[in-house]
Amino acid sequence: MLVSIEGHCDERGTEEYNIALGERRAEGVRKYYIARGVDASRIRTVSWGEESPVDIRHYEKAWARNRRVETLLK
Repeated sequence: MLVSIEGHCDERGTEEYNIALGERRAEGVRKYYIARGVDASRIRTVSWGEESPVDIRHYEKAWARNRRVETLLK
């Protein structure tokens, strides 16, 4: 089984900044899983930046929902 860790951001920030931030978020979760015994070779990380919001509205609660990491099992 492959573990896919996806980092997401809100819309506030440049595209470059948000991609880097999403990657840092995903890497943090990756390190957490590895520390708890998940084989590193089974983990993939990706950053979507602001490209995949769960809430398209433009206020603080929506932005907070969009700042996230999702873990998918494939």
